[in-house]
Amino acid sequence: MEPDKPGLIHSPTQKIVVMHASVGSGHKMAAEAVAAAVEHLSEACQERFPHFKADVAVELFDVLDFGRIRFDGDKTASMFVGPTRPIYDITWRYWLTGRLIWGGGTIWSHLMFPAFTQWVRANRPVAVICTHIVAANVAVGARMITHQDFSIICVPTDYEVEGMWPHRYTDIFCVATESMAETLRARKVEEERILLTGIPARRDFTLDYDRATIRQVWNIPDNKRIALVLAGAALPRPYVRFRAILDKALPLLKNLDGLHLVFMAGRDSEYANTLHARFAELGMTNAMVIGYTEDVARLMVASDFAICKPGGLTVTECICAETPMLLVGRAYGQEKANARLLTSLGAALHVQTARELAQTAEYLSRPFGSTLDALVATEDYLRRPNAAMEIALSGLDAALSPKDPDHTLRHSQRPFMSFYWGEKPAHTR
Repeated sequence: MEPDKPGLIHSPTQKIVVMHASVGSGHKMAAEAVAAAVEHLSEACQERFPHFKADVAVELFDVLDFGRIRFDGDKTASMFVGPTRPIYDITWRYWLTGRLIWGGGTIWSHLMFPAFTQWVRANRPVAVICTHIVAANVAVGARMITHQDFSIICVPTDYEVEGMWPHRYTDIFCVATESMAETLRARKVEEERILLTGIPARRDFTLDYDRATIRQVWNIPDNKRIALVLAGAALPRPYVRFRAILDKALPLLKNLDGLHLVFMAGRDSEYANTLHARFAELGMTNAMVIGYTEDVARLMVASDFAICKPGGLTVTECICAETPMLLVGRAYGQEKANARLLTSLGAALHVQTARELAQTAEYLSRPFGSTLDALVATEDYLRRPNAAMEIALSGLDAALSPKDPDHTLRHSQRPFMSFYWGEKPAHTR
């Protein structure tokens, strides 16, 4: 959806903004799930909030569209797979970055995103729900600069909270686990500002499907273990190392008669062609390629396990679909946090090399299913299929309930930059 031009909208319609950043695909998918839930729930606003008379309109924005300079999301996302990945990793819960915390400020709004501040000044939203750090910081800055009184809800889409979220000036944090809440408590976020909701996934990942029917529709063998290889994305650069490990593993995987590999190439037709050529070169008959499809949730349900990167939305979708996970590759930043959390709970397996991948896939393809069953059972600890609805309801509550005019999050300060010293984190690396 294209942003409205500043200064043109003055109506009784109350706007709730759901904002992401196109750095990787997960933040956008989470935002879309929340926006759909807000639209669904807004129909009940009159009953829940009898004092509220105006209509509710949902605006779904990519914060980078407002930037003075338009970033390439693919290149930005490559920060955690390229040579800068160790630097990027430092922002994730090391001892120093676990205590020296970004509070929030106006720096991003002044330097890079004045257009969003102008949009806020003209349109006066009642809430901004953010699924990316940049979106959250830009929303905080716009609220400070315009002196408006809208609520800001932060939704981290990974299984840890990075230190660059605007901790002090966020009304609500919606997190996936109690360990994330513990991180926020050490960063002096009050208990009433922390909600355990889960990470929002699209509704189709929470539905029941008939596995046999799906396999028949897609011509997938019903007498083998099925591994769904999630190797496609709108932004392919973060998948370079993941795909390299897969390629090295193919000569070993082709000999696993009990396993059939279903590669999801997404919109990356070049990668799909590369896979077809590689299968022909190896004489590999236990693999197939699927391009872009809206049936990902059904294919997850039809599979015995998924081979994937530890991205926040990818693993959440697997958890919601009750699909066991084999995580592949060395992880940094948020992906390291995701992999550590999932493997520590026994909700996923993690390998780093092609030989480990082939060995573990062979083990999972054996006829007995106790390991796969155990992974699914443990995933239930993290499964929150109604996360999008819970976040939407929290956002509507915050937006439409009467505000405290003296709340310190809103009007007491307008810092350009704000850092502070937190308590000792419960979990550090």
